[in-house]
Amino acid sequence: MKKREFLKSSLLAGAGILSYTSSGAFPKASKPEKTATKHWVWENPNQKETEAELQKKYERYYDAGIRGMFFESDSELHFRVAKKAGLETHRWMWTMNRGEKSLLESHPEWYAISRTGESCATNPPYVNYYRWLCPSKPEVQNYLREQVEKVLEKDYVDGIHLDYVRYCDVILPVDLWQNYGIVQQEELPEYDFCYCETCRSKYQEMHGVDPLELEYPDQSLSWRNYRYDRITNIVNQASAIASKHKKQITAAVFPTPEVARRIVRQDWTNWNLDAICPMIYHGFYREQVQWIGDAVKEGVHFLCGRFPLYAGLFLPNFKSSEELDAGISYALKNGAAGVSLFGNVDDDVLAVLKKHR
Repeated sequence: MKKREFLKSSLLAGAGILSYTSSGAFPKASKPEKTATKHWVWENPNQKETEAELQKKYERYYDAGIRGMFFESDSELHFRVAKKAGLETHRWMWTMNRGEKSLLESHPEWYAISRTGESCATNPPYVNYYRWLCPSKPEVQNYLREQVEKVLEKDYVDGIHLDYVRYCDVILPVDLWQNYGIVQQEELPEYDFCYCETCRSKYQEMHGVDPLELEYPDQSLSWRNYRYDRITNIVNQASAIASKHKKQITAAVFPTPEVARRIVRQDWTNWNLDAICPMIYHGFYREQVQWIGDAVKEGVHFLCGRFPLYAGLFLPNFKSSEELDAGISYALKNGAAGVSLFGNVDDDVLAVLKKHR
């Protein structure tokens, strides 16, 4: 299944840097200088597009204020034509959610285990492509470092954009509950990860207890922190590689620091990055357009100026050009350095973006 089809189809059906340790993070401390507004687009390259078509498209993007592309797959033609048009070109990489057949067959032991003892390798939660790796395993960390190296060694790649850099959703966005016939007002054990031997033994070394023996593992603050730290360590290892290559590293994350920590164990304000793109998909949370501004404000506040925030917007959530215009305005007025768009970037969308260059 293609990137975000789970979210998209569900909505439509109903929508040298140091590694992190438990003692704290080492965020990039320098406050970014104020720069002109910069917009991004998430895109899966269409291999049928010709060079002439791409040149025309990316020149129009640049004219509308778009300055960077997150490409989901590797297409040297798309990258080079976009660069020629003045756009930054970043490779968008699935991180912890890796369902490659070869990986599943060769290393099923690398995959995360739920609190009920089910493996993502054989019993994926929610949808078939949800195949989550365990971030505690050294073998997984080595594998992901290798994948980042392969991306960044290419001369036409300006940076790497991490996605699915988290645990499985222990709680889905509220608008998706109806599509699975579930109500997640509490953390259900079949969606709670990871309880593999590696995670349990490492946590027990630190805290003296097996997380499966906790009376209320969903309420244990130290068990939550352990998992925040495991994902942060994955990100910061990738960041060290990007720094070595003198290339940028960014990430797509859940909409606010509080939501990200609560429902996917993602503590993104403590990551070593050059920029962040929270997916502030208001429709998935049954919120109004103005909530985009609230989400941006929270993220900017907790980042304390370490790196810029670009508000991720899901274009199908907007009912009109006027709503999109308002959404971008809310984001920029509350501190976003720009927006990142997912969906059909047509002439109407470009016309709205031009107002916010």
